[in-house]
Amino acid sequence: MTYSIAQVAGAVPGALTLRAILGPSVPLGVTVPAGTDLQSFAMEAVLTFFLVLVITAVATDSRAVGEAAAVAIGGAVALGALVSGPVSGASMNPARSLGPALVSRDLSHIWVYLAGPLLGSIVAAVVYGWLRIGREEPLPAGERRLPE
Repeated sequence: MTYSIAQVAGAVPGALTLRAILGPSVPLGVTVPAGTDLQSFAMEAVLTFFLVLVITAVATDSRAVGEAAAVAIGGAVALGALVSGPVSGASMNPARSLGPALVSRDLSHIWVYLAGPLLGSIVAAVVYGWLRIGREEPLPAGERRLPE
């Protein structure tokens, strides 16, 4: 929760800074659907699902190479932006959409960018937990598991 508050606390001043530099006529990066709200909601949920799945896998699996985490996460974000940018704006982060929407006072589609990523991240956490059930973590080299 603190992390979410900190993200919004950064997104709002960021949007205010853009407003001060660029003036009131610029949309400040407000994320709006190109199609219907439902299409964008589905796209944001799917994108966030894959992003959270990648992040969780590289952050918690002992087999993941730490240096590759940035490449995997950055690749997931880049691919998501390429695929979904034209449809939903590829927000994948509620704070990224909420800050500019609040500053521009355009909250007409904000539910898409709050609910989609929330649903996608919850489903990703459940799926990742399901994938890890019954899988024992490998022991460091030279260690043995005691018989039960």
